[in-house]
Amino acid sequence: MALTVYSTTWCGPCKRLKSQLAREGISFKEIDIERDPAAAEFVMSVNNGNQTVPTVVIETSHGRIVRTNPSAREVKALLEAA
Repeated sequence: MALTVYSTTWCGPCKRLKSQLAREGISFKEIDIERDPAAAEFVMSVNNGNQTVPTVVIETSHGRIVRTNPSAREVKALLEAA
């Protein structure tokens, strides 16, 4: 199972989520959509054309779970259920 957080350097909600995930001991890969055009395109494709961050993707053996601006509690629950 893999957790990816799409974010930007200036995004307050992104910083908060990443800090909370780290505090919970949840490892994740971070991708800055301002440095990765393909990542920006992906984020837009799952957010109705908007570059909304944080966008979180959880890859499981059953597929992909995508959430926009989730709480750390929601991410933790999704990981536990996956």
